[in-house]
Amino acid sequence: MSRRLKPTAIVLGLLCLMYLITYVDRVNIATAANDIRRELHLTNTQLGVVFSAFAYPYLLFQVFGGWVGDRFGPRRTLFWCGVIWAAATIMTGLAGSLTTLFLVRVLLGIGEGATFPAATRAMQSWTPAGRRGFAQGITHACARLGNAITPPVVAALIALVTWRGSFAMLGACSLVWVIVWVVYFRDNPADHPHITDEELASLPGHGVRATVTRPQVPWAALTRRMLPVTMVYFCYGWTLWLYLNWLPSFFLNEYKLDVKQSAFFASAVFFAGVGGDLLGGTVSDRLAERTRDLRVARRNVIVAGFLGAFACLLPIFLTHDLTLITLSLAGGFFCTEIVIGPIWAIPMDIAPKYSGTASGLMNTGSAAAAIFSPLAFGYIADVTGNWHLPFAGSLALLLTGALLAPLMHPEQPFVEPR
Repeated sequence: MSRRLKPTAIVLGLLCLMYLITYVDRVNIATAANDIRRELHLTNTQLGVVFSAFAYPYLLFQVFGGWVGDRFGPRRTLFWCGVIWAAATIMTGLAGSLTTLFLVRVLLGIGEGATFPAATRAMQSWTPAGRRGFAQGITHACARLGNAITPPVVAALIALVTWRGSFAMLGACSLVWVIVWVVYFRDNPADHPHITDEELASLPGHGVRATVTRPQVPWAALTRRMLPVTMVYFCYGWTLWLYLNWLPSFFLNEYKLDVKQSAFFASAVFFAGVGGDLLGGTVSDRLAERTRDLRVARRNVIVAGFLGAFACLLPIFLTHDLTLITLSLAGGFFCTEIVIGPIWAIPMDIAPKYSGTASGLMNTGSAAAAIFSPLAFGYIADVTGNWHLPFAGSLALLLTGALLAPLMHPEQPFVEPR
């Protein structure tokens, strides 16, 4: 009897790999930041401007990219996204000034802006309804795995081929994924040559072999419906982007570590996020199956994640011990990432027909946070010289996210206006 992997498992594996690669390509600059800053003579504030450059087009392309994924399918959408972000990564190694570095980061944001909404659209078609939280959890766990492996990998590449060569090599790896994706994936699972009727029966639509729909999105109604989810995701995104952009520099500047040592501690913190993503998605799905109540399965898990992260980050202001600080940051990141699985399942719960667009609307919250969070951290670090103080904003927004979470109603499906 053949033990060949099912197409649904391979598609999920390809999406996991995409999440890992996109995060490697977006956070590699954080590890290379010290070398870039020295060579291009940048301040922390200017470096914050470079970090935030990614987020402007990333914000703009969330909703548009989600619509493109719904309208034209994730196969073509993710192919062109991959070509753009791979080219931008390679071109980062050619940047010679603040302006050119800013522009290639903008191009990277354009390429990656539609990736997660389009991937959510792919999951909507290729994932059974009872495994949505798990699918979102494991893909985002791979994104955090990308965060975790990037600091040591980039540090090693910098030592081997300089920071410029490291971007060229990572961009080439992205192109390999793009080719495999467009060859293997199909927008409609029924069009895949290796899928069986039994496997189709487990997917949304109950295995009906039909053409992919091209829905006309009710923009105003859907935007209003997703607004509370967007606000909650902004609160999550503030802490996420603070970690992604500044954590290696935090260890390097506050504790006077070298690049390899700071990469090691940053990697240890990011590995904690992998566990948080897996736990949040798995627990959310199990609660949904046991209680049949999406408020308990999604909202309550999200609130627990926010409050746990708040409690874990408090010791940052009470000690300067490197071990305790690392444990505090790791615990905070673990709990913050518990939010991911359930909150990315919510667009599929609320509006399955428009899951790409709905997830894009939600992810504008994180994209907006990606603009302001790195700017605020860099400015505060320059003005005060205190690398702990910027975490105060995270504490405030973690509490805010917990308070806003009850406004989300994943148990109420979106009703299209007549």
